[in-house]
Amino acid sequence: MGGRDMMACAQTGSGKTAAFLLPVLTGMLRNGVEGGQFSVVQEPQAIIVGPTRELVTQIYNEARKFAHNTMVRPVVVYGGVTTGYQAREVSKGAHLVVGTAGRLLDFIRKGYLSLAKVKYFILDEADRMLDMGFLPNMMALANELGMPAKTERQTLMFSATFPEEVQQLAKELLNDYIFVTVGRVGGANTDIEQHVLQVDQFNKREKLVSILNSQGQQRTLVFVEQKRQADFIASYLSQSEFPTTSIHGDREQREREEALRDFKNGTAPILVATSVAARGLDIPGVNHVINFDMPQSIDEYVHRIGRTGRCGNLGRATSFFNPSSDQPLARPLVKVLVDAQQEIPDWLEALAGESYGTGGFVGGSTQFKDSRGGNFGGSSSNGPSFSSGAAPAPAAGGDEWD
Repeated sequence: MGGRDMMACAQTGSGKTAAFLLPVLTGMLRNGVEGGQFSVVQEPQAIIVGPTRELVTQIYNEARKFAHNTMVRPVVVYGGVTTGYQAREVSKGAHLVVGTAGRLLDFIRKGYLSLAKVKYFILDEADRMLDMGFLPNMMALANELGMPAKTERQTLMFSATFPEEVQQLAKELLNDYIFVTVGRVGGANTDIEQHVLQVDQFNKREKLVSILNSQGQQRTLVFVEQKRQADFIASYLSQSEFPTTSIHGDREQREREEALRDFKNGTAPILVATSVAARGLDIPGVNHVINFDMPQSIDEYVHRIGRTGRCGNLGRATSFFNPSSDQPLARPLVKVLVDAQQEIPDWLEALAGESYGTGGFVGGSTQFKDSRGGNFGGSSSNGPSFSSGAAPAPAAGGDEWD
């Protein structure tokens, strides 16, 4: 890569993980791997940070494959499990460390890791890593714990979306960087056939079952906004004889790993998920992504549907659009559909025309208040209204994935 800092934006499923792992490993091998095994404090040369446990585990597994039969020893650290096993693995040698921000900070402060010899600092899903939830931890990693200054290290950022405000913030961590784009910044993968259906909150369950009945045993990822709703919908589908599992931030790490394993091996071909599964996960053979609930930003929409149509394969995405709660997304959604050369329903185009000043632009981080009722797609539950902003257990923006 020539040693330059870089901000790279490419559509989902385009191979961004290999785009940073291969050059970093090549650079480490070319320049010599430092550090020995069985040291109390390990001094890695590369730090890779991701927003979720599942994503950093995936990156670690790819790093192991690429580093096989070399002197480079990758390790992974993340929260949700006790530190003992991970600390022992780190002490055996840690040339390249992949981790979530919280656990990395914990290991540095406890003296298991030192940042003094870091040459490569990589942020995957960088727009998520630099939002307000992760920003303090990222700034602490970069500036407060002994990492070489940005002029003395190489910093690389990768994502499928880079809102303008994140690009401005990223400059604080980058030095003389280049901005590389493949396709349009924030654009959806054109290998995904997108469908937007007008469905009110009380008819969503019925519509979901209808779609699942019509498609047969396709591997399907269903996104919802509430953690408790993920379990509710998964249970409802299981009782309706659709083998289903769920994943969200309140589940134990063992349960999350088991859910992903069942989804991948076909034991449960339907996975109901919150945003924990929207970022970076590469699950082979996902045929269909269904947005049972629309996300709170257009960038998150792009990441969600990007779980299908990966690596040149075709995919399908269906979104349930509730005009009473989702109208602020109408304009940016139309823009994403136009850019991806998708069909736009007349009713959505009309809604977009009414959404003056609320939709923003694709690539921005359009946010809106969730005004959905507490009833889960036709349930008779007398749940609270979320229009006050006091929704229980929100997934988007409120879930801690560390």
